[in-house]
Amino acid sequence: MTKFSVEEVALHNKESDIWIIVHGNVYDITGFLSEHPGGKKVLLKVAGTDATKQFDQFHGASALEKYGPKLLKGSIGTNTDNAPAASADAELVGTEAGESFGDLVPFGDPYWYADWGSPYYKESHRKLRSYVRNFVEKEVMPYCFEWDEAKSVPKSLFKKAAKAGILSCLVGSHFPSEFSPVPPPVGIKPEEFDGFHSVIAILPTFSVYLFIVLLQLVVCDEFCRTGSGGISWGLFGGMGIGLPPIIHFGTPEMKRRVIPQVLSGEKFICLAITEPYAGSDVANLRCEAKKTPDGKHYILNGEKKWITNGVFADYFTVACRTGSDGMSGLSLLLVERTMPGVSTRQMNCSGVWASGTSYVTFEDVKVPVENLIGKENKGFKCIMFNFNNERMGIAMQATRFARVCYEDAMKYAHKRKTFGKLLIDHPVIRNKFAHMARQIEATHAWMEVLIYQSMTMDPDLQMLKLGGPIALLKAQSTQTFEYCAREAAQIFGGLAYSRGGQAERVERLYREVRAYAIPGGSEEIMLELGIRQSLKVAEFMGSKM
Repeated sequence: MTKFSVEEVALHNKESDIWIIVHGNVYDITGFLSEHPGGKKVLLKVAGTDATKQFDQFHGASALEKYGPKLLKGSIGTNTDNAPAASADAELVGTEAGESFGDLVPFGDPYWYADWGSPYYKESHRKLRSYVRNFVEKEVMPYCFEWDEAKSVPKSLFKKAAKAGILSCLVGSHFPSEFSPVPPPVGIKPEEFDGFHSVIAILPTFSVYLFIVLLQLVVCDEFCRTGSGGISWGLFGGMGIGLPPIIHFGTPEMKRRVIPQVLSGEKFICLAITEPYAGSDVANLRCEAKKTPDGKHYILNGEKKWITNGVFADYFTVACRTGSDGMSGLSLLLVERTMPGVSTRQMNCSGVWASGTSYVTFEDVKVPVENLIGKENKGFKCIMFNFNNERMGIAMQATRFARVCYEDAMKYAHKRKTFGKLLIDHPVIRNKFAHMARQIEATHAWMEVLIYQSMTMDPDLQMLKLGGPIALLKAQSTQTFEYCAREAAQIFGGLAYSRGGQAERVERLYREVRAYAIPGGSEEIMLELGIRQSLKVAEFMGSKM
């Protein structure tokens, strides 16, 4: 990188030739004057000078990430802070025991980022954490606002994420080695996990699965630092819930045909359950599939609503009625966009704009019986099997989004002054942070405990014992998210009421809270299910109440 002295930069102080210094780097902003949201006069006042203080007062790091690489001329002396984002294959950091990771904002990251002891994580998780951060910092963070406003994630991102092995990390209970286009990232192999899993040596079958779900947590947690539910759902929302039923219940031919295409980023899949008439009340779905007289096809008719990724999906994992009323008459079908009678349109929602949320219509769609997922009229069990995974994924995302709100507000509180002192120096502001932090950490700890249980408990017991606690965790995480989004917005003030700028992530997340509190089971349903299911389990286990 070219080096400049302060005196050299000072010579570039005219409207026709203007340079500034920000965090030790030199930027030529001559061609940016007319694009600056605050007008060119603001920039002319700092022409040829170190504008770091003024920049930090009105902008977040994302502004440099987005515009910096195009405007960068060099640096002052040896300072390389805030150089263009590192490449996805940059050196891994924070991988050794005793090394911290991230910005070390108190409670801005999980405890293990600050090298606190944990029974769950080891070197392979630390390597993966750094690997995913490198990818996200380069390929996603600088473009979140642009993509969200455009209500679309570029298809190139899917292929990059597939090549990086990230897509294959987000499909549930095990790494799909037989279908993934690449092996697990950073050289991870199942045989490396025995040290971490020695506490469950009596259950060797589950030791690999525990790693995979923690791997999924690491990837999901790091990716959601983007502070965009739309980008997260756009990339892996539909796949994360639409592909597992095929992985677990699909025919061998279906798996060979569909899974590799999705994990390579070539094709897209979504889960189509919710209807205009039924959401959490899954057993009363109306979408209907009737067999043809020759028994070779189903004729599918019905509508689905609020379907994540439905706008651009090639495959639809569809819950439909093939038998009698109630849960005993439901089946899952793999519907393909190329089948005549399938149509989708994008829905205008308050948040998660880039997720491709859609209204889907099936009109006399002819679906081969070979596209049945699982057994006919046994689809309700497949749907319920999938719900625990979906709800855990929502909890992972909502908890990190709560942290994002907290972190951005904390950094802002350390530079914004009111009544002669920094916001963080006001007791009322510190009180807000304390309440955010206690809820975030309690939720994250509960999540780790349930992940551990979900991967070490006998599968036959999981549906019985874990459904209630996971439902409660889902409600806990989204209520924590909502609380933190509100409090962070209060700390940012008017900035959180404007799209873009320093409070970009908080403003966006505030709109996206409902997209987490309702899908996967509304908070009201989750709270009721959590207690009702836990009471049933307690009675079964011989509780004395």
